[in-house]
Order: sequence, then C-alpha cells, then structure tokens
Amino acid sequence: MEGDTYSGLGNGTQIDGKILQTFQKNFGQVQNILDQNRLLINEINQNHESKIPDNLSRNVGLIRELNNNIRRVVDLYADLSTSFTKSMDASSEGDSSGALKSDGKAGHKRNRPA
Repeated sequence: MEGDTYSGLGNGTQIDGKILQTFQKNFGQVQNILDQNRLLINEINQNHESKIPDNLSRNVGLIRELNNNIRRVVDLYADLSTSFTKSMDASSEGDSSGALKSDGKAGHKRNRPA
C-alpha cells in the first residue's frame, strides 16, 4: 500500500497511501474514544439516576475522564486537519499541468530564462 496513490476526492487530487493510512489510524482512534465516551455517559446517567452518594461522587471522576476524551478527539481532528491541508498543499504544488489546484487557482508555472 505504501507509495500507492488514490484519486478518490472527485477533483483529480491524489492522496498518498501513507497519508491515507494516517487518516484511517486517526479516525480509528477517534471512533474508539467516542465509543468509550458513550459508555462513560451511560454510566454517568445511571449513577445520577441512582442518587446514591458514592455513585454521585464517582461521577466527578467519570466526567473528568469524559472531558479529557473530548480534548483528545479535538486534538486528533486538529492533527487530521493539519495533515490534510499539508497533503493538499503538497499535491497542488506538484501540479504543473495548468489544471486547477485544490484552492481553485490555476497551476501554471513560469519558466524563467537562465
């Protein structure tokens, strides 16, 4: 898969296989965290409904864990956004065909006389 390119964006832009693997890995991490959050929220709700003092005290730690997980998801999405932007910039810089780049600008390069 390494070194492969994919043109699945619909605009002719190619994605390197390594970049695609990074996206898949990060999206997998995000999904795992979101699954954990669903379980945490269910437990927090059950503890809240029980009104048992020990369960309510436990919710403090569970809510902290939930907040930390949300921060991790935000960080992963920020990393994905940065990686995607860099890959699109690199992809459009490599385009010398005169076609439109991902930013909608023409990709013409001028040759200067030596």
